[in-house]
Amino acid sequence: MRRRKAPVRKVTPDAIYNSLVVTRFINKLMYDGKKSVAESVFYGALEKIEKKSGDVKGITIFEEALNKVKPLVEVKSRRVGGATYQVPVEVRAARQQALAIKWIIDASRKRNERTMTDRLANELLDASNDRGSSFKKKEDTHKMAEANKAFAHYRW
Repeated sequence: MRRRKAPVRKVTPDAIYNSLVVTRFINKLMYDGKKSVAESVFYGALEKIEKKSGDVKGITIFEEALNKVKPLVEVKSRRVGGATYQVPVEVRAARQQALAIKWIIDASRKRNERTMTDRLANELLDASNDRGSSFKKKEDTHKMAEANKAFAHYRW
């Protein structure tokens, strides 16, 4: 390690669900410090999910989607004797959550529904049903790790 470890920032739980994960998601969704806009997009998406799914709570679908998108392994580049190998490594819990949040938001932004609320709601529904871009990203990451399992002995 070259430098000191970055301190883990404490976030306050959100007002509605009293959840740290929701706060992290909203903070990642936010543009230019406009937190109220990000909150309205997120909570609006959960309301749309509740309308579409009927009796299931929006927060339940959100948590389910997040858990289904979390990667267990990823590949890291490692140079050994002039060659670069993609070495599969296990992902820490905090990074799993961070990657899942990032992938869901990126996939939502790339969708072509009319509003961000619609995009986020549909991406969360897709992810909870094992489809959608964010879920595919996780599957691709796992496939890449599986394909490079032969280089696992280069792990550090």
